[in-house]
Amino acid sequence: MSYIAPVKDMLFDIEHLARIEEIAKLPGFEDAGLDTAQAVLEECARFNQDVVAPLNVAGDRNPSSFKDGAVTTTPGFKDAFAQYASGGWQGLQHPVDFGGQGLPKTIGAACGEMLNSANMSFALCPLLSDGAIEALLTAGSDELKAVYLEKLVSGQWTGTMNLTEPQAGSDLALVRSRAEPQPDGTYKVFGTKIFITYGDHDMAENIVHLVLARVTGAPEGVKGISLFVVPKFMVGQDGALGARNDVHCVSIEHKLGIKASPTAVLQYGDHGGAVGYLVGQENRGLEYMFIMMNSARYAVGMQGIAIAERAYQHAVAYAKDRVQSRPVDGSMNASAPIIHHPDVKRMLMTMRAYTEGCRAMASVAAAAYDASHHHPDAEARQQNQAFYEFMVPLVKGYSTEMSLEVTSLGVQVHGGMGFIEETGAAQYYRDAKILTIYEGTTAIQANDLVGRKTARDGGRTAKAIAAQIETTEAELARRDSADAHAVLKRLKAAREAFVEVVDFVAGQTKASPNAVFAGSVPYLMLAGNLMAGWQLARSLLVAEDLAQAGTDVAFMQAKVVTARFYAEHILNKAPGIRDSIVDGAGSVTALAIDAF
Repeated sequence: MSYIAPVKDMLFDIEHLARIEEIAKLPGFEDAGLDTAQAVLEECARFNQDVVAPLNVAGDRNPSSFKDGAVTTTPGFKDAFAQYASGGWQGLQHPVDFGGQGLPKTIGAACGEMLNSANMSFALCPLLSDGAIEALLTAGSDELKAVYLEKLVSGQWTGTMNLTEPQAGSDLALVRSRAEPQPDGTYKVFGTKIFITYGDHDMAENIVHLVLARVTGAPEGVKGISLFVVPKFMVGQDGALGARNDVHCVSIEHKLGIKASPTAVLQYGDHGGAVGYLVGQENRGLEYMFIMMNSARYAVGMQGIAIAERAYQHAVAYAKDRVQSRPVDGSMNASAPIIHHPDVKRMLMTMRAYTEGCRAMASVAAAAYDASHHHPDAEARQQNQAFYEFMVPLVKGYSTEMSLEVTSLGVQVHGGMGFIEETGAAQYYRDAKILTIYEGTTAIQANDLVGRKTARDGGRTAKAIAAQIETTEAELARRDSADAHAVLKRLKAAREAFVEVVDFVAGQTKASPNAVFAGSVPYLMLAGNLMAGWQLARSLLVAEDLAQAGTDVAFMQAKVVTARFYAEHILNKAPGIRDSIVDGAGSVTALAIDAF
């Protein structure tokens, strides 16, 4: 089934929730108002619909392959990536100084969603390059920037992130890869890295690996980890490619989903040592790698939204065509398309509401990121940074968990045909599963939310956001519409449940860590649910006003209905989750380990 980018919904969020015209007042973004956003999104939609999306099924059925030490991507990927690079899409959000377009994340996030909806396996290559660019911009020396950034920003070269080793998954204190200093200031890198997305491929001239390793004599644990640039091919002073570096792909994984994306095992230093260049200072590698990880975590959240949108579109198209059974209300005398059946409509509305809620949440988070980097006022930058950092584990954790439910519902709408690979619904379900795992599992996002984002500041940031939600509640209360009051009822209850959990987390993390962390993922899901529901409540307020003014009435009415559905079918779960966290912590930790 063809993909149609939801440009209208994206622009609604960008204009009315993220407030792009306010972003356009920030230094450096003067030309990035609504007109620019619309032009960029429309062109992005054409490219992804016409060039990238048609390769999605082909990539699943004819994935990347490994032979004679080299990876070959799915036929068509190399040409599509060349078009992606020549169109300037890799550099969309990156600085003009290095050949990028310097557009805000608020616009770039929407483009990222389209690319991932079109073909998530394909989109993973530029996603990792974005992270490498961010890390070099933040911590790279002028020399490293001069050699690598322009080629990465242009898409001529691609980047990777090398953390995981066979014995070191999320616990990076166990990293064993080593780096030996050389007289010329370089390092020789040795070790094995696994799960390296696009660690080898045939779509770019060079691959720039960012690798965690320990310098000889470094302290044990995470404090002794450094970050290195290790190119696949050496780069001369004139920028020309030279000899092959001592880093080699030895295999690629056979996966449940995202099959066209080569997930490589890379071996460093089997032939004397791979030449590496230190990024920043020794022993600060994890700090720099978190720059890449935070960039990637937000992007993975966008992948969840993207795959949910694709599954929703596929399910709607099938439900409109599949004829089966008479409607229960007797409105038709013959069998009807299944979209007339109430439970099918419930499933489709659930898919739609989840997707639009998470898209709105992510758009607002992107706007905060832009303000945190470009606002002229230091206090405003700090407030937006705190908001964005609080939102990242929610965008990543909630949106990806949401995508599992939505893609599962997509299979369910198809019935038995959904279990058959030829219909395509199963691919979205399989592809979505990785999203809750890589760049930190949902539990790791939840631990971050509890420890760094809530307990550390005593819940101050969380409660400041709750106060903003109360302002939205006051606006809903002033309306005389039944829809606004229905949403108000659920939003208020969810916000109150959230504040009670924040108090519990902030007050008990030190005294009763097991009890708090037993509810960490439910806390993340409650918080994500609330933030998405809050943004849909804001959407309702805007949509009611615009509908009353006669602006795109059918679209605005659909926004209102979707917001109310979310409130009454999804947001209403929040108080029960509060109970499971605050009242139910003991039952999680009560059973002895050997009783399992």
